[in-house]
Amino acid sequence: MPRNKPVPDRFQLTKCPTGIQGLDEITLGGIPRGRPTLITGAAGSGKTLIGLEFLVKGATEFNEPGVFIAFEETAEELTTNVSSLGFDLDSLVKQKKLALDYVYLERSEIDETGEYDLEGLFVRLGYAIDSVKAKRVVLDTIEVLFSSFANENILRAELRRLFRWLKQKGVTAIVTGERGTDSITRYGIEEYVADCVILLDHRVTEQLSTRRLRVVKYRGSYHGTNEYPFLIDKDGISILPITSLGLTGEAPLDKVSTGIPGLDAMFEGKGYYVGSTLLVSGTAGTGKSTIAAQFAEAACKRNERAIYFAFEESPQQILRNMRQAGIDLEPCIAKKSLIIRSERPSHLGLEMHLLQMMKMIEEFNPRVVVVDPMTNLIGVQADVKSMLTRFIDFLKMRQATSLFTSLIQPESFEGTGAGVSSLMDAWILLEDSGGQGKGNRTLTIVKSRGMGHAHQSMEYRLTAGGLTLGDAPV
Repeated sequence: MPRNKPVPDRFQLTKCPTGIQGLDEITLGGIPRGRPTLITGAAGSGKTLIGLEFLVKGATEFNEPGVFIAFEETAEELTTNVSSLGFDLDSLVKQKKLALDYVYLERSEIDETGEYDLEGLFVRLGYAIDSVKAKRVVLDTIEVLFSSFANENILRAELRRLFRWLKQKGVTAIVTGERGTDSITRYGIEEYVADCVILLDHRVTEQLSTRRLRVVKYRGSYHGTNEYPFLIDKDGISILPITSLGLTGEAPLDKVSTGIPGLDAMFEGKGYYVGSTLLVSGTAGTGKSTIAAQFAEAACKRNERAIYFAFEESPQQILRNMRQAGIDLEPCIAKKSLIIRSERPSHLGLEMHLLQMMKMIEEFNPRVVVVDPMTNLIGVQADVKSMLTRFIDFLKMRQATSLFTSLIQPESFEGTGAGVSSLMDAWILLEDSGGQGKGNRTLTIVKSRGMGHAHQSMEYRLTAGGLTLGDAPV
């Protein structure tokens, strides 16, 4: 019997793209079309925002109108809350692309009987769906709807009936719910009825906040099973799609100048491979940042874009210090070919730093990326190597030539801080035999994958014209 026979398209589950950055990659196309998806998490984890962005992207990018039924916030409150993210709900409502409805429930005003059911909600929701010909529906949050009623048997029966009714209407639905103490949800039944369950988590570790998303189940489809960090910013939700990263990047043969003629000579006179990753290690004061700045300046002179991520100095400090070394980066910034982004490593966890950096890279699309120093990022999280591997894979897939600097201790040749030298295509080691510039400074190319290079160490100087070397040794 033949193996690995492809599955016919008619057996593939139809999916509805959410339009949320990263989520469609993790779910391999979106959430199940025409079926309910449960999004659960603690208060403040981002459930409502994912639901609203699902509707907004559906209306604006996929021509699929939507309905949002809220049980906690009024339409006016929702509109105000998401306006800072650039979501104009009022405009979508006027265009008949979105319907907002607020259902007010108060326990003290309800007289529960055994005959109670959700028929009234079905009528109200059905009218809203018909009014805009909705293809997408969000119910936020399910606990408010059911917490007013003590009869658990009725609650469970009506919950099943609600999910079945949504399927019969043929709408792609997101139902949000609060996370339970001993189960994924408060009542412990929603996750069994829903076809797809997504769990949101907002945790604080060592005073650093991180938001994570995990697809708990997805009937009829493969999906990413890891935890994925996500960011809420002015553009909505951004998720780091680890599933899309891997050893799939191209391997160009073109080379790019290091910005230092003597160092180019050590790499067969041509410099680094385009899209390669480079590590420059050395003790304090050996010129690591100078090499990084010269590389960024060379990119600008080639009319290529560059991003310089700094974790020790402000942009103004970098400009001043490099100017003293004969490297003027201000013209690069003026013509918008260079961005310098400075931030303290302790401000965020490593995953959030990398996610923000990836977001900037996607928006600016640089050909050169500098991270100076990588060592400062290493101190903010234990699982450093796997995090940096994702980031390096991302850079390679975008064909961005990247340079990382790393501080090492004088007695530790291998001390890159995270043992990440194995991830790099080229490794340059700067050494000062006397310390603090009092002895001979030497530059050694420790390794260079696929690139011919000088095997001898070269003396270098830090001058008013930057870092300079002599001719490459024969």
